[in-house]
Amino acid sequence: MAVHEKELLEALASSRILTSMITPAVLISACGTLIFSTSARLGRIFDRVNVMKGEVEAIITGKISYPEERIKHLRGQIGLQRRQALLIQKAMVSLYTATLLFVASSLAIAVNVAYGDSNFAWIPTLIALSGGLFLFLASALLLYESRFNLRFVNRSIDFIEFLEIKAEEQEKS
Repeated sequence: MAVHEKELLEALASSRILTSMITPAVLISACGTLIFSTSARLGRIFDRVNVMKGEVEAIITGKISYPEERIKHLRGQIGLQRRQALLIQKAMVSLYTATLLFVASSLAIAVNVAYGDSNFAWIPTLIALSGGLFLFLASALLLYESRFNLRFVNRSIDFIEFLEIKAEEQEKS
């Protein structure tokens, strides 16, 4: 066995590679959790849009009261959902990119530890830092998107209060 092959086998048998790869693995897990919850948020938007579609159909067929007010309300709500979905899609792209970079940094760490070339030790760090930037971007996008969700909820509550007032007015007359 050549000296180089023996050194490579010893490096691969060492626990240094696995311990060096732990930090990116934790970050990959964090990205996976965020991807899962972000996908669920996108699913809720889809569900809301379907409910609003049903309301629009009910307005068109004349099966629902206050059609002008409802159409005005729904236009605003649909616009919010469109912007929310776009932000979530951008966050998902950032999360998948972060995951990709964390996996790449983990592999780069393994290669660097196995071959032990200190001249290239900065590469895994740079890749991991890039992944961190994408994770930060995704978090910022999700934080911004949550404002749209709050706006959607507040507008829905306002419209429910409008309907309650109209119902009370009808009862009195």
